[in-house]
Amino acid sequence: MWKEIDNKLYKKFIFSDFIQAFAFMSKVAIISEKLGHHPTWSNTYNVVEFWLSTHDANNTVTEKDFSLANNIDILHIS
Repeated sequence: MWKEIDNKLYKKFIFSDFIQAFAFMSKVAIISEKLGHHPTWSNTYNVVEFWLSTHDANNTVTEKDFSLANNIDILHIS
């Protein structure tokens, strides 16, 4: 579940290993580019964390962030 913290949507994903985490990030990168909305994220071994906000809307959460979050969740399920 995504949490709204300090005007950002936040979620942590945990994978079995680094390869799985990196593959997920690669898929998210492609979706982000198609949507024209790019996440702030980090990866440490098998953990990928996201902080989503819309920079051109004064770093607040907008429909762009909810759309990207939904797409990230769909990728994670598939």
